[in-house]
Amino acid sequence: MAQAVIRPANPGDLVALVDLLRILFSIEADFDFDPAKQRQGLAMLLAHESAVILVAEEAGQAIGMCTGQLTISTAEGGLSLLVEDVVVAESWQGRGVGRALLTALEQWGASKKVGRLQLLADRNNAAALEFYRKIGWQGTKLICQRKRL
Repeated sequence: MAQAVIRPANPGDLVALVDLLRILFSIEADFDFDPAKQRQGLAMLLAHESAVILVAEEAGQAIGMCTGQLTISTAEGGLSLLVEDVVVAESWQGRGVGRALLTALEQWGASKKVGRLQLLADRNNAAALEFYRKIGWQGTKLICQRKRL
């Protein structure tokens, strides 16, 4: 990876993180981009001790991010880590930034004693699915269901 630094996000990153989420939500049919909602969600993650936002930064600019939240898994009999958002600016894709972000997130999870990481990926995003496969993620027989309140 070319010079990018992976670090925990801080409140000063919110504008750049919302811009990165704009990229992610533009390719995910299940979600609509709403900058106010995304900013609120990011701020909540920053304030929550069982969550983390990691930023990939190059020359003072956020070029990628990922988020993780601890959950309790009955299957694992302990903690698991839900990876919520993984996005890298297009000009930085294919240069190891996503791998570095997820490696750092795995390390954060290991420090919290998680037994499993899990994420949802758009079934039509072949590039993302191939990326996850190449770095050791495995598909499951599960599907995601949701219900809005």
